[in-house]
Amino acid sequence: MTVNARIHRSSYYSADTIDHEAGRMLQDLAPFREKRAPCMQAGEAALLVLDMQAYFADPSSHAFVPSLHGILPRIERLARIFVAQGRPVVASRHVDADDPSSPMRRWWRGAIEAEDPRAELIASLPDLVSTTIVKTSYDAFLETELESYLRKCGTNQVVICGVHTHLCCETTARSAFTRGFDVFFAIDGTATYNEEFHLASLRSLAHGFAVPVLCCEIEEAMVSDAAS
Repeated sequence: MTVNARIHRSSYYSADTIDHEAGRMLQDLAPFREKRAPCMQAGEAALLVLDMQAYFADPSSHAFVPSLHGILPRIERLARIFVAQGRPVVASRHVDADDPSSPMRRWWRGAIEAEDPRAELIASLPDLVSTTIVKTSYDAFLETELESYLRKCGTNQVVICGVHTHLCCETTARSAFTRGFDVFFAIDGTATYNEEFHLASLRSLAHGFAVPVLCCEIEEAMVSDAAS
């Protein structure tokens, strides 16, 4: 039995449940936010949309995320707001390295191949992004042009959304923090296989790396700060 076969998957975010579930998680994370209330600066922020690819939206894929479609409308809305405020929206696409000895291939015993049509972004997203990077590891900064692009755009803060919460999203959040960015992590704009993984990752990040926020808080901060 493979590692993936043992993973419990659940649709903990859907159109009907996401508001309630995200609100409950926010309450759980409240102690971590007491001294780190969200303080976004619209003119310094960028939205990172991680790995919202057809591969992870496909129920036949071993890496299928059941809650992906629950967060997609919120990510689309955030992207439109960032675009309207003239701030960058950066999407990542995960494609595994050609080297069969690469850690990702060895760990997962499979790969997302560049020629697989499912490696492309979900169809509704390309028109909403400023640029797309291709990455081969969990960390969207590793061996990519992401940091230099963000610096050129005058970015000091990043908002992270996408999949998977406990893999690429968490790793990229930690990497952004170590590079000097303020990190905001979308509670209801990220998803993974199940709520247990999701909440564990949020707790870990909230303790030392990122401010957990709801998408509506990000929207309000972006609009109100830009209007002031």
